[in-house]
Amino acid sequence: MKKVEVLKLMDLIEDIRKHDELIAASRTKKTSDFVLNQYEAKKIKMVGSIISELANPPIQSIESYLIIKKILNKYYPNIAEEELLSDGDVGKILAVIEG
Repeated sequence: MKKVEVLKLMDLIEDIRKHDELIAASRTKKTSDFVLNQYEAKKIKMVGSIISELANPPIQSIESYLIIKKILNKYYPNIAEEELLSDGDVGKILAVIEG
């Protein structure tokens, strides 16, 4: 990776970290569900952005996929696979992966 790409990715990760802290603080303060949903949507968008960056050439590599895995595990650690299986389409895809 070029230095510019590394710095851009580091900035994106830092933005996600800060936003995740904002979400945690808002939950503690019992912020309205509407505002929390807005924060969560922004976090999903940022995580999607970094995944897109890492999954596309010229960055795309085994290492970039490991970074994606690490990001998902860090920022979405409490999503049980059973919850995902209950979603019809996601459950079908997971069944094929595990098959």
